[in-house]
Amino acid sequence: MLFAHIIMNNLSQEEKTLIISYLTLRKIIGLLAVSLPLILSLGALIIEKKGIQSSISAYYFTSMGDIFIGILFAIGFFLFSYKGYKKGKELISDDMAGNIAGFLVIGVAVFPTRQLNTNVIHGICAVSFFLILSYFCIVLFTKTKDGKSPHGKKKKRNSIYRACGTVMLLCIGLLVVYIFFLPQKTREFVGEYNLIYWLEAIAILAFGISWLTKGEAILKDN
Repeated sequence: MLFAHIIMNNLSQEEKTLIISYLTLRKIIGLLAVSLPLILSLGALIIEKKGIQSSISAYYFTSMGDIFIGILFAIGFFLFSYKGYKKGKELISDDMAGNIAGFLVIGVAVFPTRQLNTNVIHGICAVSFFLILSYFCIVLFTKTKDGKSPHGKKKKRNSIYRACGTVMLLCIGLLVVYIFFLPQKTREFVGEYNLIYWLEAIAILAFGISWLTKGEAILKDN
């Protein structure tokens, strides 16, 4: 704690502002993500008396369609703005991963489901988006300065990152099994419980928690 205090005192005002800005940016991305399923479901329920939809993307065709697109574009904008750390030994840097994720989430917003010519693009963008977010959690967020072993709250945050990344990968895997491998009758039965919505909502929640943690809204360093 004393060491961190000394470092902060020796930083220029510009460097301090940059650190605070990155923490704020991560928190905004996290808050937008965790609030998305709740805002969409409550909004549709209040305005149209509609219950849970078959998927998060299905809210595009409700009164919450503009809100759905707006939040995804906002997430995309903030991801484009995210630079993170300089490229190290990892295959894709923070900056590149942020740009790819921003492009993909906007693709999810621009290409809706229920239309044959856009449904495939929408699905590819959505799956790829969560794969990049998992990469953020498992590879990029767990990095430490100069490759040193993490300790203290950083070690605990790394556990959260890995858990969130794993949850997103599991949700993607279950969605693939549901869509491509379940028998038709089984898929129809399970579909009555809006499985796609809940798997997407859980994945989005994991996405949001990981970024809130990275922004130190959770397990903040002293």
